[in-house]
Amino acid sequence: MHLASRRCGSSVGSISKASTSTLLVSRGGASHNDFNQPNDPNGPGGLPRFAGFTSMMRLPYKAGDAAGLDACFLGIPMDWGTCNRPGTRFAPRNVRCESALLRPYNTSTGAAPFESLQVADIGDVAVNPYSLPKSVKAIEEFVATLGTCRPMSIGGDHTVTLPVLRALAKQHGKMALVHVDAHSDTESSMFGEEVAHGTTFYRACVEGLIEPTLSTQIGLRGGDYGPNDYDWTKEQGFHMVWATDCWHKSLSPLMAQIRERVGSSTPVYISFDIDGLDPSIAPATGTPEIGGLTTPQALEIIRGCRGLNVVGCDLVEVSPPYDNAGMTALTAANLLFEMLCVLPGVKYYKD
Repeated sequence: MHLASRRCGSSVGSISKASTSTLLVSRGGASHNDFNQPNDPNGPGGLPRFAGFTSMMRLPYKAGDAAGLDACFLGIPMDWGTCNRPGTRFAPRNVRCESALLRPYNTSTGAAPFESLQVADIGDVAVNPYSLPKSVKAIEEFVATLGTCRPMSIGGDHTVTLPVLRALAKQHGKMALVHVDAHSDTESSMFGEEVAHGTTFYRACVEGLIEPTLSTQIGLRGGDYGPNDYDWTKEQGFHMVWATDCWHKSLSPLMAQIRERVGSSTPVYISFDIDGLDPSIAPATGTPEIGGLTTPQALEIIRGCRGLNVVGCDLVEVSPPYDNAGMTALTAANLLFEMLCVLPGVKYYKD
């Protein structure tokens, strides 16, 4: 394992299942190796936000090691499953860079995740840029090593979700899905390939990784190839929420319905494709579709998952080459923090 100099400062390096070395960095670069005490981002008395080691939210970095952690951020820099604009391989690095702006306390909800959970950045999965199958296998094998630590993945295109689900299903069984996306990603194949970013939830369904009758897809829109394109998805029992049904309204009532239907014990996975948001808000993505969700609606969706048994989550499809002033990556970083805030066991100062 090695660390390379990055545009945003020193960034975390790639890790593999075989990695044994661990580097711990906290407090703007000071050594910190007491994982018996809660870790938290660099406070106001540390280095300025533009300085120091670049990890997610400037958290401690544990190279490929989730021991002692309740949750972890991990990068999956893979975009060779996409069908249109590439570039999401650069997202983990850029999202981490923009996350330096975030603070540890959620003023709006009262969530204080770092007072109750042990969290760190464990680096990037060592994907193979010349092989999609080998990369998918590497992702699954790595996530399988995390034990009870809840993974919070920074993609990468939406293909990366499938191997994460495969690994988690071995531990939790079938999961309910909260899926924000402009597309359902339930194609049976793309260009003859069974695994791609548009087949993720078809494969997850037929492999028994998710329970479609407890799964909700929010923000669907865009053109299709015919009137029957979603027939299979509907037949499986997915709850499909179209973007047009979300216009000009709060999504809090929808999330209340999801919580009631799913319950508090069913394992839940949150997968947030940034193209679920309108491209005026998040333009840096591979397959943008107009008429999407707003950031307040995105916050309502994620915050509405509080009380669910969230076992993992991801934020995918950010493509930094198409970003303007880093705003898409900054939005992604904020949404990942919001996901951290709804994990089981997080301390709240507000009801």
